[in-house]
Amino acid sequence: IQRENYKAKIEITSAGHLVTWQYGGLTLTEVAAAANNPLPVKRRLISHKLKGRRSDSLECRGGVKYEVDFQLEKVEPEIFRYFQQELVEDSLRQGMLHRFDFGGRLAIGAMSYVNIKTLDRKLMIQAFHTFPNDCAIVKSRSSFLLP
Repeated sequence: IQRENYKAKIEITSAGHLVTWQYGGLTLTEVAAAANNPLPVKRRLISHKLKGRRSDSLECRGGVKYEVDFQLEKVEPEIFRYFQQELVEDSLRQGMLHRFDFGGRLAIGAMSYVNIKTLDRKLMIQAFHTFPNDCAIVKSRSSFLLP
């Protein structure tokens, strides 16, 4: 994504997602990954284990702000199947969707969906990652804001 004031690269990975956001000489990177994927500690500004619901924010030099809300939610199998169907339908209109191969007791694979909204001074990313074997959904919403 290239806007007048910033640029960003958003990727779905096998373990979650990766966002690299740049403004001037500042680069912020958001990584959503499984616990078994160790990440560097050097220059890490925020780190949370995914349990329940969390929110955090960070103000960087020049007044740049980063905000994130995320949660892990376990649901009933019927609700899980409905949610995955909704992600597929949403992806037909907007966003990015990746369907992973199924490899468990259920004949349905995990999905990752990322929806992006760009404004002149703000990038908003909403991501959903599903885990069929646990009927679990990871939901996150991130914002990168210019001063």
